[in-house]
Amino acid sequence: MLDYDKHRDVLLLAGRVLGSLLFLIAGYNKLMKHDFYIGYFGKLGVPMPSISVPGAMVFEIVGGILLLVGYKTRSVAWMLGLYSFVAGLFAHLAWGDPNQLNHFFKNVTIFGALLAFTVAGPGTYSIDKK
Repeated sequence: MLDYDKHRDVLLLAGRVLGSLLFLIAGYNKLMKHDFYIGYFGKLGVPMPSISVPGAMVFEIVGGILLLVGYKTRSVAWMLGLYSFVAGLFAHLAWGDPNQLNHFFKNVTIFGALLAFTVAGPGTYSIDKK
């Protein structure tokens, strides 16, 4: 049986690394497929896609890096979690489509996981060291 308390900081580090990948990859994709995402955001009804896409890209990359290194982790986790929830509302809330509904609940789950970092903090293997 794993002693969770003994390995708390390593597990928090692993969670931050894995969680940050989602945002870093999403931001990178928006950078590399900028025009596609402007069209996609427009189709979803996101206001001002030509501004929203670069804003989302910067938010995801900077937020992912901050989560990864554990800087201002509690605030960053809260903001990334809320962002994931709102993104799910815009992009995936289609009650009649089981696939989109699964994606919506994926975003809700991401929010829940990031709430845990909001409460627990980043652990000692971080810039915050808490």
